[in-house]
Amino acid sequence: MPEPVSSTSTSTSPATNFSIALLNEFVELGVRDLVLCPGARSQALALAAAELERAGCIRLHVRTDERSAGFLSVGLALETGLPALVVVTSGTAVANLHPAVLEAHHAGVPMILLTADRPSELRGIRSNQTTVQSGLFGVATRLCLDVPAPVGEPDEAGIAAALAGQAMNAATGVFTTAPGPAQLNLAFREPLSAALPSDLSFSTPNCGVVPTPASGASADGPAMLLAPGPLTVVVAGDGAGPAAEALAYAGGWPLLAEVSSGARFGPNLIVHYRELLGAADLGGQVERVIVFGHPTLSREIPALIARDGVETIIVAPTGLEWYNPGRSARGFTRSVEADAAAISAARAPAGRGWLNRWVMTSRTLAEAAADEGRAPIDKRGITRAELAVLRAPLTRALLVDAVWRASWPHDRLVLGASRLIREADKRVPGKKITVLANRGLAGIDGTIATAVGVALASQAEPEPRSVGVTRVLMGDLTFLHDVGSLLLAPGEPQPRVQVIVGVDGGGSIFDGLEVAATAPADALERVLYTPRSVDLQALAAAYGWDYSLAATRSDLERALTGAPSRPMILEVPLVR
Repeated sequence: MPEPVSSTSTSTSPATNFSIALLNEFVELGVRDLVLCPGARSQALALAAAELERAGCIRLHVRTDERSAGFLSVGLALETGLPALVVVTSGTAVANLHPAVLEAHHAGVPMILLTADRPSELRGIRSNQTTVQSGLFGVATRLCLDVPAPVGEPDEAGIAAALAGQAMNAATGVFTTAPGPAQLNLAFREPLSAALPSDLSFSTPNCGVVPTPASGASADGPAMLLAPGPLTVVVAGDGAGPAAEALAYAGGWPLLAEVSSGARFGPNLIVHYRELLGAADLGGQVERVIVFGHPTLSREIPALIARDGVETIIVAPTGLEWYNPGRSARGFTRSVEADAAAISAARAPAGRGWLNRWVMTSRTLAEAAADEGRAPIDKRGITRAELAVLRAPLTRALLVDAVWRASWPHDRLVLGASRLIREADKRVPGKKITVLANRGLAGIDGTIATAVGVALASQAEPEPRSVGVTRVLMGDLTFLHDVGSLLLAPGEPQPRVQVIVGVDGGGSIFDGLEVAATAPADALERVLYTPRSVDLQALAAAYGWDYSLAATRSDLERALTGAPSRPMILEVPLVR
């Protein structure tokens, strides 16, 4: 094994030496992905990263758009649980990271930003590509350090290693209650790079070792115990995880789990919770709500929590803010359990009545919803009615149903912030699969980039998860908003990703808002729906992606069968 970097392995550029020491320490700390955007001021970091990739110590992802790079790092971290390094040059390059930084901040996703900058003597004099970069992201970073330009002092390698440790601890939430972004703003003077030492080796003890994801620190102390008595429901919002399902099962309580919660499975799941929360004999009788994760997909959940007479307990193992709509929650805890009496009551016949009413009513609604577009195919042949169904135009319901059926535990499903994620949340049954979404701020930014990050990271995992497909489902505006992320660098691994675009003429999500009933039709179309006519097949060809059109149900089923060998776009025209 080659020897680690030594103090004698130096170049003629302090920027290069500092970059080598900094990235080498990040490898030692477990970082395995580095996302790089080109630029002059960051060239020493870029060249050191290329050498790290050559040595097999990192996976290097080169992007030309900093916004895409930021969201690519979000996707990588969502899959691995580890922060990716994001290297950018100075000026507006740093500002373009802001949307991804905000998403990572609010969603608790680890991220480490290495932003190159001018040295102190070039600041404040209108030097080109110079602005105030340190603190640019405000409260969205767990750590922000403005690092002076290295000058070649003997202790700078140790300083670089210490900075890497600080950034790693901050990003993974070691000293806070939530992972998130950390920024090292790195000043560099000319010469901005030099030839790397001929005897340089980046092989550290951890090079090539698959690291264990770090987890954010959580508050110590015993779990809150929940006693039987109040008529209770368990709510699982985005990122809740299986703990929500486990509590609902233990307590015998209905589970209202959003589609990206990681808890949408199990016998207590209530798929049609929206309708049932509006029923006086079910939702109207709720006395206690236990909330995990970040609910974002319905108005009924916040309304329930804010209702008089409802006790709400918020459970968040990590996080800087507590979910608290209407500021009406009464209890906050890092962990919760059903006590022995609640578990015993859930097993007793008398205690099962509350849950059974929810489950049976939801099943009745699910059966009615499943009949949409259904025409059983007789083994003896296909009738005209059955053939008509297969050839009929597609609806949102048929699209989300088909994508859900096609996804398996070794796959990933990424849902964009469009009407389709709400459609899925309203109807898809329980299934223990990985569903991810950018719900920290629930913006449409960077959905393709996030999905590509998820796909690339998952392909590096052991089987069977490495052989799965990453499907990303979104509306047409969400797709067009991030179309630049289709640009992939030559020579890098191709993501096994299928971008499924439901084309319904723009922002149809406004159909369900009050404005649709009050705004003039032409103004609604012009400034809210904002439909765009774009040739997606031509776009796919321009970026080198495969393309397929699914205009009917049979087309869709066929397109979702099998694993794409190359990144592809699946266009699905929808009935508006």
